[in-house]
Amino acid sequence: MKVIRTRPHHAPIVAAYFAENESHLRPWSPLVPKSHHSLDSWRRRLEERELEFENGLSAHFIGTDDEEAHVIGTCSLSNVVRGVFLACHLGYSVAQRYEGQGHMKKIVAHAIGYAFDQMGLHRIMANHMPDNERSAGLLQSLGFHREGYARDYLMINGRWEDHVLNALINNKQ
Repeated sequence: MKVIRTRPHHAPIVAAYFAENESHLRPWSPLVPKSHHSLDSWRRRLEERELEFENGLSAHFIGTDDEEAHVIGTCSLSNVVRGVFLACHLGYSVAQRYEGQGHMKKIVAHAIGYAFDQMGLHRIMANHMPDNERSAGLLQSLGFHREGYARDYLMINGRWEDHVLNALINNKQ
């Protein structure tokens, strides 16, 4: 597996990933229209993400097979805030057929290294729904600390869902 930054030419494999894993990811995802994961929609979003990356506002990664023929998992650094905060939110997903194989940890670890070493961020925030034990375990294994609990935090799959708030601090600064 290799971890790479998403580019507009990855639209076909990213669209295929979300189409193949739609029902698997639904319990942790916002409701989106059917066209949200079309090839054209992903091309547009990846072009927008390219501009965000160039402006230091986000960075999005995928784990792929060596030939870049399919996506194993995704990881994003978004909502980047500079100034005295130097922080971002981290989000991630893994294909159902790759769950429990350690790929997600490698992808997220790559993104963390990028956030701290390349973007110069101080804090990465990553939140999960209370019953998502896999996500809780992943974040804990990567050194994240629980910082709180937010009621009705995000609209997920059509419902307001509570989230456990976690953060990782860059101790190299």
